[in-house]
Amino acid sequence: MESCFSNDQENLEAPMKFDFVFFADMVVLLHLGFVLLVMLGGLFVLKWKWVMWVHLPAAVWGALIEFTGWICPLTPLENWLREAGGEQGYQSDFIEHYVMPLLYPTGLTREIQIFLGVLVILLNVGIYALVFHRHKKTP
Repeated sequence: MESCFSNDQENLEAPMKFDFVFFADMVVLLHLGFVLLVMLGGLFVLKWKWVMWVHLPAAVWGALIEFTGWICPLTPLENWLREAGGEQGYQSDFIEHYVMPLLYPTGLTREIQIFLGVLVILLNVGIYALVFHRHKKTP
């Protein structure tokens, strides 16, 4: 005879799995937002100077991740949430899994990671040069 509680247990697990997948998706959005902040946050400094105090540490962290080949802590968090929600995680990092397929047809190599790190630095040095140049002109 089948337990009358078996369907209740399945019904309770489905929303929990959905919640984990939902939060994994939110981590992806947070991660993407962070990558955009690292790459383009200096542009916000042109309008709001205080953003510099948020952007500079983020840009240093982003460049450090790329130069060292480390995995951002958000990637294992996303994978854990996906696996807890019954989905499959992935073995690569965020850039390789989500961004690289959009930009490059091949996988992430060490050379590309270094290029991305240099790009972050050069882009932000240029933006901050403009910010400081504008600041010096203002009486």
